[in-house]
Amino acid sequence: MKASVFFTVNEVDGAVLQGHTAIVIDVLRATSTIVAALAAGAHAIFPVVSTEEAIKLANSLGRADTLLAGERKGLKIEGFDLGNSPREFTPEAVLGKQVVMSTTNGTRALLAAAPADRVLVASFLNLSAVAEASAGAERLAVVCAGQEGRFAIDDALCAGMLLGRLEERLGSELEVDEAGRVLLTLAGAYGVDPELLHESASGHALAAIGLAEDVDWCARVDVETLVPELRDRMIRRVDDGGA
Repeated sequence: MKASVFFTVNEVDGAVLQGHTAIVIDVLRATSTIVAALAAGAHAIFPVVSTEEAIKLANSLGRADTLLAGERKGLKIEGFDLGNSPREFTPEAVLGKQVVMSTTNGTRALLAAAPADRVLVASFLNLSAVAEASAGAERLAVVCAGQEGRFAIDDALCAGMLLGRLEERLGSELEVDEAGRVLLTLAGAYGVDPELLHESASGHALAAIGLAEDVDWCARVDVETLVPELRDRMIRRVDDGGA
């Protein structure tokens, strides 16, 4: 396997991703929230970029069974049903529902990665499951969402730990680019460090709006075995047949 890393969504070239399995990471919080939603029984998640697109799609899908979820500046979008805190996505809220989601960074990253042959969704919550699901790929692209076009250490740490899981499984068969080698070193030095996540730019931003608890929630490792997959602009669990 040859693995390459993109530190932000702005680095992603869809044409380059063709022939790859892409893994998208936005620890704080979109990919963690997607895992939470599917674990709570959501039927499917539709990532979109703009608020207007989200409302239009939700209306076309039928609002009786469709929820609008998303954030701007970390807070729930006015008029939406849910924000982007994974703690909101309980079975009582989302069981059997479709969710149209728009976030500042994560949904942009997912759609940027869509030209890849396969797109999986990773977080600390389902780290080992995604590593196992992607281990057979010949070419892997790890896409960190970043924070508004900037490097985000929470995503980078998760990406490094994912590569570490793959290295344990594949040994010398795993070839990583320079960015990947840096992240393997980072992950080896820190592991999952909630304090580091709280001190990250994303952690500080969440604390400023009263959502610091989300950081600890998202820092839990391997609490889920499900693997979300994006196909035809819809995310479902791999064990549900992808999309």
